[in-house]
Amino acid sequence: MTMRALACLAALVFAGCTPAAPSAPSSASSGEPAARVKVTFSQSGITSVLAEGFADLETARPVTEDDPVRVASISKLVTAIGVMRMVEAGQLNLDQDVSEVLGWRLRHPGFPDTPITLRLLLSHRSGVTDAAGYGSPFDVAIRDRMSNPGAWDPDHGPGVYFRYANLNYPLVATIMETAAGERFDQLMDRLVLRPLRLEACFNWAMCPEPVAARAVVLYNERREPLADNNKNAKPDCPVTPAEDGGCDLSTLTPGQNGGAFAPQGGLRISARGLSIIGRMILNGGEVDGIRLLSPASIDMLFTPVWTYDGRNGETYDADTADPGGALFCRYGLGTQILATPSSLCRDDPFGDRRERIGHPGEAYGLVSGLWLDRASGTGVAYFITGADLKRYGKNSAFYADEETLLAETPE
Repeated sequence: MTMRALACLAALVFAGCTPAAPSAPSSASSGEPAARVKVTFSQSGITSVLAEGFADLETARPVTEDDPVRVASISKLVTAIGVMRMVEAGQLNLDQDVSEVLGWRLRHPGFPDTPITLRLLLSHRSGVTDAAGYGSPFDVAIRDRMSNPGAWDPDHGPGVYFRYANLNYPLVATIMETAAGERFDQLMDRLVLRPLRLEACFNWAMCPEPVAARAVVLYNERREPLADNNKNAKPDCPVTPAEDGGCDLSTLTPGQNGGAFAPQGGLRISARGLSIIGRMILNGGEVDGIRLLSPASIDMLFTPVWTYDGRNGETYDADTADPGGALFCRYGLGTQILATPSSLCRDDPFGDRRERIGHPGEAYGLVSGLWLDRASGTGVAYFITGADLKRYGKNSAFYADEETLLAETPE
């Protein structure tokens, strides 16, 4: 059954017919993504929904805009929102030496006299790299990770160079945990997810089993499952197990390893949920009567602190992106700004040269995005699973599948 045919099933049901249940699609690649979901919205609410394909190919479960999906690096934007809530509460300072919070000295070994701050970590200008890796068993202290020379850019100290590095965000989460005395996923639930009434979680620990059972399985382009193949249940261990294979989260000490809950990419949230976050941003920190942040904090998140000039940074994610693509050209605090007016940059997947703010995501065969046009008060949240990661777009360094989805208009 094609994606388009599946979309017609709902119409048949409402017309009084009861068609046969969709059969499980072939595991072989059909030349199209496993699932595509796009939600457009304004400041006041959702304006259109597109949902095609399958959340789970094995069971032929159709995907919807309410299914939780691992949105990858959009998680960084949401983590930054949590940081700003703590800044507003006086628990954190963006420009304080984070060593004073951590209780141990965090320094670039080549530049030991330069303090590292939250502002530098959030904006990928800390001198940290991913060469030493950023995932680990939940009981391994991040302090040990930072003693590895590969965790540091050998050529650039803090504050002078942009290098997109996921490892910045486990550090951010560890700082948040230490300041609050609270586990990162629980902290983010209290600060951001629960106030916005979102069915969402960082990794799966805080999501109820019925939510985890609706997980969107992540596939590669050959339709092989890579992540979140939950089999209609909550995973036995919602994080990377301890070194001995155990998964007793009660033994995890806040401030030891905030990366256990993947602040860099582990947020599970639906496209509808992302639209609520987007509307909150468009409305200056408030949505549906809920004030989460001040307008000044929203502006601070999305004000560029780095703009590419041809020499002052790397314009791609070393894990995934095309090194020649110039995907990143302007960056704020856990946020990207699109359509940089420079011939050096290819950061306009919409192809209209309009400035948009938000963040992209990519992991395990998924690509995603949350992009907001503040001038028009509109936005879009989307994800694609089983995406073709070998074809880049014609207009930008984003993928062709993304450009195609963003160009489509509701029927």
